[in-house]
Amino acid sequence: MEGVEEIVIAGAGLAGLATALGLHRKGVRSVVLESSATLRASGYAFTTWTNAFRALDALGVGDKIREHHLLYERLVAFSASTGEAAAKLSLKMQGKSGPHEIRCVKRNFLLETLENELPEGTIRYSSKIVAIEEEGNVKLLHMADGSTIRANVLVGCDGVNSVVARWLGLPKPILSGRSATRGLAEYPDGHGFGPEMLQFIGQGFRSGVLPCSDTSVYWNYTWYPSPADGDAEESVDKMRQHVLARLRAAKIPAEALDVIERSEMSDVVSSPLRFRSPLALVRGSICRGGVCVAGDAFHPMTPELGQGGCAALEDGVVLARCLGEALGAGGHGSAEAALAKYAGERRWRAVRLVTAAYFVGFVQQSSNPAIKFLREKFLSGLLARVMVDMADYDCGKL
Repeated sequence: MEGVEEIVIAGAGLAGLATALGLHRKGVRSVVLESSATLRASGYAFTTWTNAFRALDALGVGDKIREHHLLYERLVAFSASTGEAAAKLSLKMQGKSGPHEIRCVKRNFLLETLENELPEGTIRYSSKIVAIEEEGNVKLLHMADGSTIRANVLVGCDGVNSVVARWLGLPKPILSGRSATRGLAEYPDGHGFGPEMLQFIGQGFRSGVLPCSDTSVYWNYTWYPSPADGDAEESVDKMRQHVLARLRAAKIPAEALDVIERSEMSDVVSSPLRFRSPLALVRGSICRGGVCVAGDAFHPMTPELGQGGCAALEDGVVLARCLGEALGAGGHGSAEAALAKYAGERRWRAVRLVTAAYFVGFVQQSSNPAIKFLREKFLSGLLARVMVDMADYDCGKL
């Protein structure tokens, strides 16, 4: 054991890197411990809504992301049963904090952009925390390699299976009963899709096709797994054929199927979708002493709003602002008070997002005849509006 680190961040995902970069902008040093040997870009891409771009602008990297990703003009939700558009929503609208902007951003590009803004040596790879102890006000972080790191402040950005969240006493995330798979297709000569988000909803699944740039398209697919899926989980090829079979049985256009056929998919063929109970977020300890959580370690949610990564970026900005005000040059106050302020700002935002995401997913994928009728006649437009309204949020400046 050597000296004490002022701030240690567990996890180099979106929340961890956003927090580290925000602190760096405030003149506060931090160390990021990443369990993997490199940045993890699983998921390929994610929908980056207006609120995320407010956070990225606060961090000083928004324009670098905009340069490489398409700006959407429309959201179109199709019925998988009829093939007809159940809802069309213009995204060229004003929000409370300015015009809306929505893009599908490649995850590795964003992570690398954040990393490149950090001082060299900020991220320590192959550094996995396996246990946490207290020694007075200092946290003892026991690492997988047998070493121990001492920290005054510990920020858990270590994902849905967070060691830090467990130490805080937060309950395990709940299985939603749904799973997801996804991929990214490259079109060197251009793909021909317009600047729009395409959703296909119904028959027990939800699928999206989202252009990232003029030459790449991201897709996702969520469904309720069942024994009828057979051996789909055994390999990437079998999962691809399972998804294509489900979509071909519905009224999905050929160009959307082509995206899936030509795409690259992860070796992890699917992921069970989990979320933290809103009641656990209301009652649970988001922070205690000099320890807190952010990102998926704080508020894992189902993906229907496209807000998991966006909320992680918000967390990073708010957390860096609170800690920077306490620990930066001319700062006043304690780290514990700063973390309590962060928790107060973020708790109810997280509750709203987790609750809304679960509700939207339930309605979009329900096979109940009454819900199906309402969805195709009335609710699809309302659900699309909910997605935009949840993104109409500004986490503020650093």
